[in-house]
Amino acid sequence: MKNKSNQGITIFIEDEIKKSYLDYALSVIIGRAIPDIRDGLKPVQRRIIYAMHDIGNLWNKPYKKSARIVGDVIGKYHPHGDAAVYDAIVRMAQDFSMRYPLLDGQGNFGSVDGDPPAAMRYTEIRLKPISGELLSDIEKDTVKFIPNYDATTQEPEVLPSKIPNLILNGSSGIAVGMATNIPPHNLDEILRCLIALLEKGDLRFDEILDIVHGPDFPTGGLICGRKGIIEAYKTGRGSIKVRARAFIEQKKNQKSSIIITEIPYQVNKARLIERISELVKNKVIEGIEEVRDETDREGIRIVLDLKRNEIAQVILNKLYKHTQMETNFGIIFLAIENGMPKLFSFKEILLRFLDFRKEIVLNRTRFELNQAEEKCHLLEGLKIALENIDLVLKIIRSSDTAESARKKLIEKLQLSEKQSQAILDMRLQKLTKLEKDKLIRDFEELQKEIRRLNEILSDDKKVKDIIKNELIQIREKYADERRTDVIDEVSEINLEDLIVEENMVVTITHRGYIKRTPLSIYRTQKRGGKGKLGISINDDDFVEHLFISSTHSYFLIFTNIGKVYWMKVHQIPEAGRTAKGKPIVNLLPLQRGESVTTILPVRAFEEGKFLAMATRRGWIKKTELMAYSHPRSNGIVAIHLEGGDELLSTHLTTGEDRIFLATRNGKSILVKEDQVRPMQRAARGVKAMTLREGDSLVAMDTLKEGGTILTITEKGYGKRTETVQYRIQNRGGIGLTNIKISEKNGNVVNAIQVFEKDNIVIMTNLGKLIRIKASEIKIVGRNAMGVKLIDLSESEKVVAAQKIADDDTPA
Repeated sequence: MKNKSNQGITIFIEDEIKKSYLDYALSVIIGRAIPDIRDGLKPVQRRIIYAMHDIGNLWNKPYKKSARIVGDVIGKYHPHGDAAVYDAIVRMAQDFSMRYPLLDGQGNFGSVDGDPPAAMRYTEIRLKPISGELLSDIEKDTVKFIPNYDATTQEPEVLPSKIPNLILNGSSGIAVGMATNIPPHNLDEILRCLIALLEKGDLRFDEILDIVHGPDFPTGGLICGRKGIIEAYKTGRGSIKVRARAFIEQKKNQKSSIIITEIPYQVNKARLIERISELVKNKVIEGIEEVRDETDREGIRIVLDLKRNEIAQVILNKLYKHTQMETNFGIIFLAIENGMPKLFSFKEILLRFLDFRKEIVLNRTRFELNQAEEKCHLLEGLKIALENIDLVLKIIRSSDTAESARKKLIEKLQLSEKQSQAILDMRLQKLTKLEKDKLIRDFEELQKEIRRLNEILSDDKKVKDIIKNELIQIREKYADERRTDVIDEVSEINLEDLIVEENMVVTITHRGYIKRTPLSIYRTQKRGGKGKLGISINDDDFVEHLFISSTHSYFLIFTNIGKVYWMKVHQIPEAGRTAKGKPIVNLLPLQRGESVTTILPVRAFEEGKFLAMATRRGWIKKTELMAYSHPRSNGIVAIHLEGGDELLSTHLTTGEDRIFLATRNGKSILVKEDQVRPMQRAARGVKAMTLREGDSLVAMDTLKEGGTILTITEKGYGKRTETVQYRIQNRGGIGLTNIKISEKNGNVVNAIQVFEKDNIVIMTNLGKLIRIKASEIKIVGRNAMGVKLIDLSESEKVVAAQKIADDDTPA
């Protein structure tokens, strides 16, 4: 701020900063970063092409040093650094950066590996033939010329482009507060769309999409899905997913290789390979044996050799997830129109180009008309002179000077100054009969041409036909095949999608070991056969569960703290028939003190099925199976527990089952499932049974028709009781006596429904095991104490009793 006493002007710094910053922002937007909607070029690109045209550095002339071009550009048109100009030249010459390169480079112009180009003094360039379409008719007053930065020469405001360069080569730039990111497209598709717009006058959006399938990148690749394309084309903004093109090559030794032949646009190949190697080293992606770059002048070829028996598609999916083999390209159709940045839809860009071409054609026609009229005017004067040749010769011979002769010709023959001058400049050979006839023919041809040009200026259809014919010619000359394919949306490929569906025998031991074995290895045997050993386990363990499930089936694994985990059958370690498997706790992210209570096989999550859960403190809850259909790696809450309660057991139900509950102190209750209303997944539930002090639930089962209730106690006693002795009661009651307990038989360990053919295993705290048939246990009343099933030492007690899974079943 200047002092008023010095006759200065007071300026507030906020206003000055605001004004200066806005001026700077506008300068960056208009003068550097954002392309023009008409020719699709940024100022530096336009100046490079015009400077090369100006010195005759054309496609059919010898190359010139890049440094020479850079010098001309910064000296005449672009008052910025030479590095910025050379960077633009390099990009315009790279066939992996531009879909249709505008410059023909000779020398090192960089690579897709990110290698820098050679210095400008070593490289040479010239215009590509397609650049001629950008400059066509520039000498015919088609575009406005403006003073250069120091007003010493003129430069075009825009190039009279015959091609929609903005959408063909795309553009990217970051200005102040805005950015543009326009992907390149296929010339054949774009020109066919423009021709259709000219022929029909308008196109529906779906008609445009039928012609233009989407962006077409110079590096090829795959665009996954059309949703992002549609959004961007409609609104001017969108995002598309671009994937590398890869295929799987099978080898003879049960090995395979992933071959990558195309990578996403603007991805650095060397860095991509480094990233893959890093992921392999850190074991984020396992199964890759070797990474090789076999790229040559024929094209990109990255080879990933896989280890034996690895599933290539799964590894490929991980590569898409963790590397730049899959990228998102954010589309922003931002360009300069009338000196201001504006967001365009795809159709608007095409229409703006056609409007621009109409303007160019009309300007060119006016120029040609002026030229034709001027030439016709001169020919008309020569024609008059030939018709009056004697008078003309007399005037010329009698005149002392050319000026007096010119004035006399104007006066005598009613000619203009230009016509009279043309007569004086006429050579004597024009007086021959042949030259006279030719002059008359030329005059008539010019009159026809003038009529044609006037018709173009007055008929919009003729203008459109001219544009259409020009587009057809360009299409025939430069059209090529698409490089980037648009495929359907690709969902993430899980291992399951690639696993052949096959029935597996899944065994789970009481000690928590789990494995799966293909059912096919158990050959069918005749009745009375010896069977095959299904598992080899320690003396203190037994097979508690045996399931025959598909590789695509689920296991829901419930724990004592009320959580549930998911596991697909194919995720269970496969092992031989005699192996015991792996501890299930090693396959799940269990917390300290968390243990598995129930494992349920589920083929599919379906409506109308429920999970019933019971807790140690007598609570019961029923929730629809579908509520558990969205797995998480660290599990989800299956039931809300309070006050140190634990989840005891979980069963898959139909909604109409009978649920049997038994307590530690010999009580039991049988309730209908419909007494428990369905609840939310995280609910606590309702009271299943009123427990007396010191009592707790030890068992829950769903009863089927027939069978008996087997009850086992701590001191090795057990009994079976017919289910008809357990009448259905209302939920929440104290229940009925299930077994008479005393010091002699001890508390209840388990109570389950069994059938005559079932086998029972009883285990003690000292690791002793006994296996007995259910049919050998006596059926008695509810109030009986039972009979001794196992002899125990003084300090020994029963800790578990289960139906054994018949591991010889798949014989």
